[in-house]
Amino acid sequence: MSDNHGLETVTLTGGLTITRMGYGAMQLAGPNVFGEPRDRGEALAVLREAVESGVTHIDTSDFYGPEVTNRLVRAALHPYSGITIATKVGARRGDDGAWIPSLEPKDLQAQVHDNLDHLGVDVLDLVYLRLGSHEGTTDDSLKAEFEALAELRAQGKIKHLGLSGVSSAQLTEAQGIAPVVAIQNLYNLVNREDDELVARAARERIAFASFFPLGGFSPLQHGILDSVAARVGASPQQVALAWLLQRSTTSVVIPGTSKRTHLRDNIAAATLTLPADAITELDTIATTQP
Repeated sequence: MSDNHGLETVTLTGGLTITRMGYGAMQLAGPNVFGEPRDRGEALAVLREAVESGVTHIDTSDFYGPEVTNRLVRAALHPYSGITIATKVGARRGDDGAWIPSLEPKDLQAQVHDNLDHLGVDVLDLVYLRLGSHEGTTDDSLKAEFEALAELRAQGKIKHLGLSGVSSAQLTEAQGIAPVVAIQNLYNLVNREDDELVARAARERIAFASFFPLGGFSPLQHGILDSVAARVGASPQQVALAWLLQRSTTSVVIPGTSKRTHLRDNIAAATLTLPADAITELDTIATTQP
């Protein structure tokens, strides 16, 4: 680990180094992650301030908007000096904003080329294969899909590969095809189904990026989080992010926002150290019933 403008970094298998506090660009698009941003100037300012604050890990995708966030990232940050841009393939958007799974190997490769074009690069730093939904993962084979991306990696179009919405069995299958440096799954104080996968990722120096850090709370569970937050002098959002960062040595977070004030609050969570008694209390949230 090393220090980057006060933000801790992690070096992953394959030699990729990123800040553990990242930034997720999804919320820069319009309502329901569809269409243009409400305030383009603020969206660009958020991206620039994230990088100026030391964040070197930006998460985006061509299906945010669609194309909107990638074009914003390009306008704000190109040529991406010292920054890792992570993107995802595996879905398209309908004219009505619907999320449509799109996992045919030829279309996955087309999506990679779309991301290359819209981000304005010859090679993508990190590409996730988006498999599962927010409802959970399966153990279905990903051989054909991951091989399509591995082929582009061999051609020099992709530096590193990741998996999103993935099970442990699928991770093992993918590793038989090409190295995996990052996982992006639903995981937070409430949703702890991936505890074993988080531990495995740490052992194998794979980043585990959690999305929806505040998703799924009941009123009672929110009460516990609020109580801990008040005790440590932070917001519930900051506590939830800090808990994830302390969960394992390769846990990373990619909170998104379209406002600079919220961005600053999120980044401040990277320097919040939760005491042992707070961790113990927060760990009860996963089993607390309303």
